[in-house]
Amino acid sequence: MFTLAEVASLNDIQPTYRILKPWWDVFMDYLAVVMLMVAIFAGTMQLTKDQVVCLPVLPSSVNSKAHLVSGNADVTTDVPKFEVATEQDQDQGTTRPTSFDEAVAVTPGSPLSRASSPHTDSPVPNREVRKIGDPTGRKTNLDFQQYVFINQMCYHLALPWYSKYFPYLALIHTIILMVSSNFWFKYPKTCSKVEHFVSILGKCFESPWTTKALSETACEDSEENKQRITGAQSLPKHVSTSSDEGSPSASTPMINKTGFKFSAEKPVIEVPSMTILDKKDGEQAKALFEKVRKFRAHVEDSDLIYKLYVVQTVIKTAKFIFILCYTANFVNAISFEHTCKPKVEHLTGYEEFECTHNMAYMLKKLLISYISIICVYGFICLYTLFWLFRIPLKEYSFEKVREESSFSDIPDVKNDFAFLLHMVDQYDQLYSKRFGVFLSEVSENKLREISLNHEWTFEKLRQHVSRNAQDKQELHLFMLSGVPDAVFDLTDLDVLKLELIPEAKIPAKISQMTNLQELHLCHCPAKVEQTAFSFLRDHLRCLHVKFTDVAEIPAWVYLLKNLRELYLVGNLNSENNKMIGLESLRELRHLKILHVKSNLTKVPSNITDVAPHLTKLVIHNDGTKLVVLNSLKKMMNVAELELQNCELERIPHAIFSLSNLQELDLKSNNIRTIEEIISFQHLKRLTCLKLWHNKIVNIPPSITHVKNLESLYFSNNKLESLPGAVFSLQKLRCLDVSYNNISVIPIEIGSLQNLQHLHLTGNKVDVLPKQLFKCVKLRTLSLGQNCITSIPEKIGQLSQLTQLELKGNCLDRLPAQLSQCRLLKKSGLVVEDHLFDTLPTEVKEALNQDTNTPFANGI
Repeated sequence: MFTLAEVASLNDIQPTYRILKPWWDVFMDYLAVVMLMVAIFAGTMQLTKDQVVCLPVLPSSVNSKAHLVSGNADVTTDVPKFEVATEQDQDQGTTRPTSFDEAVAVTPGSPLSRASSPHTDSPVPNREVRKIGDPTGRKTNLDFQQYVFINQMCYHLALPWYSKYFPYLALIHTIILMVSSNFWFKYPKTCSKVEHFVSILGKCFESPWTTKALSETACEDSEENKQRITGAQSLPKHVSTSSDEGSPSASTPMINKTGFKFSAEKPVIEVPSMTILDKKDGEQAKALFEKVRKFRAHVEDSDLIYKLYVVQTVIKTAKFIFILCYTANFVNAISFEHTCKPKVEHLTGYEEFECTHNMAYMLKKLLISYISIICVYGFICLYTLFWLFRIPLKEYSFEKVREESSFSDIPDVKNDFAFLLHMVDQYDQLYSKRFGVFLSEVSENKLREISLNHEWTFEKLRQHVSRNAQDKQELHLFMLSGVPDAVFDLTDLDVLKLELIPEAKIPAKISQMTNLQELHLCHCPAKVEQTAFSFLRDHLRCLHVKFTDVAEIPAWVYLLKNLRELYLVGNLNSENNKMIGLESLRELRHLKILHVKSNLTKVPSNITDVAPHLTKLVIHNDGTKLVVLNSLKKMMNVAELELQNCELERIPHAIFSLSNLQELDLKSNNIRTIEEIISFQHLKRLTCLKLWHNKIVNIPPSITHVKNLESLYFSNNKLESLPGAVFSLQKLRCLDVSYNNISVIPIEIGSLQNLQHLHLTGNKVDVLPKQLFKCVKLRTLSLGQNCITSIPEKIGQLSQLTQLELKGNCLDRLPAQLSQCRLLKKSGLVVEDHLFDTLPTEVKEALNQDTNTPFANGI
């Protein structure tokens, strides 16, 4: 057998699941327990006390003749005859009946006494066995075993089946209802989701961050809170601020009903727990945000929990209707008296028996009670179905929470996530309200901000400040959740770099950074407050923006009217690869330098907005062919132009109209011929021409018309010789033809009297002409990786030489005349160690002197 506790355990759930049990489920659970008790009580009574008592029904003839027995002892009653075995009593001389009749009390002198003793001549002495008065019963001639047999037969034949099996049916129905009520808590595919949800919900409810986020009196900064505590401690003991709780002063706007309270005896400071969020609580809250995000993505995809709950409610309702229909018909069938015809006449001699059921009244009362309980249970099931279909439970709106709190971005949820929240609302709506805090991105960002400010203090940020190449104070913040507030207290900062900070916000405090002139936003679409924007608009001079999509460029970038330099690195093409995504640059009225590193197919037309005052334009492509360059014609004031890695095959004609152009860089293109170079003669101010890293085979003689050239770069091409026209450029100061196929240096090189930097590294030169050393202004001479076998002694004429590269040649010694190059030191001499050892001792000592003196490399 099983105990009541074991059966009731089917209705038990984990205590934490109770928040998902609305009032009707709880009420039905109690009703199920009551039905269970009724079933077990009825079953116990039936097993211990249930019985049927039966008596045979005598025929009517028997009834008429039986009255003669009392008046005439010689008349034989017409009753069924049985063979009666008698035995002679040796002592008394009487016969003793062995049938069940001797169990009946007999009074001496009665007719039955005389009939039972026919052989006795004299009456039996008058001795009473038991006095029962005049006989009124009917003799049946049945023994005890026959009565037991009849009782058992009639129990199964005469009693309605419901009277016998009602306790068991009630027990089975109750167990089914219990299982149906809690099946969604037990089913594996829903149990895991419910368990996860309840666990997260409990943590969200108890998290200090929830209290802090929902409270209007939460302190934003722990330092401010400490200052309030310090101020409160300094007040006299008799001061009480309890009367001012409803109207906080301007100095303490965040203190409300949970402010500071002081007693007359002892000052007590009550600090709201939500005003201070330690590091541990912050990390736990961050983990909760991540858990909620993943749980939402997992649960919102299906509605299995909702469907299972609906199905089990429908099953309970159908079960109620079924029980009510068949049970109501059997109420009247339970009776105390029953007529039984067991067809055992050959065993008992009787055809019909009258029986009584001793448990009939009790069972009937229990059945009526059971029907009443099941009716209440059924009506609750009907109400549950009404609730399930009255409103869309697969949608949940946080509109009320959004109205009551500052988190207007809490999203609505759907499917199983929504259904679980609806169920929680039936328990306590505060749970879903607190849970909504962890669905808000604003709340998450606020938490990150607080945690960030705890971690990145002013002292820690000061340690990360460094000096860059321009000797400016620079701070680089990388992969943070936001910009720490303490950054804006570094008032002497010159350069601020923000990289991979997706939620960067620039507050009004940036106006304290009066020295800030350069800002880097690398994959950091920063949001700027109005006051901060006004400061940046007036003070910012240089801005670097690196992005993946053009939409990441903050809109306020295009409104910085005092900006001087703008560097854009990222994809500027839209999906169709035809339209450029830059917005209007018209407001950038003082922009001088525009650097674009992207995948442009044409020069953006928006650049013409800044054409009148733009002095330098740099376009670095990623290998995408730059086709349309007509917009360049409008940039009449551009002095420097760089078109790198743009897959250009010729020098664009639009360049020839840039009359103020001073420097042209066409690095890393596919230029093979430069016959158009003659057109550069119209560019009177062109002084620097960089055609390096191309496929140029020869330099046309027409280059001699570009008379103002001072720097000429042809490195990493396919040149095999240098035409004499190059050496007619008398103003040339720098000539770079490194990494070509040049084998001979023309003797005309001696005419370049202003030449200061000559680079011939990576060629096939084997002899250095003496005319080379007439270029007495040479400061840098790079001759590495050639086939030179000796260095002429005239190298000593290069008195201003500071950098000499000879490594990678076929030299066996160095000339001692290197000592005449007074500015050349060992740090500027790039040769193999064994060649340096061939120099005389005094020369080596001269080169080793003042090795720390800086030198100019000319590149």
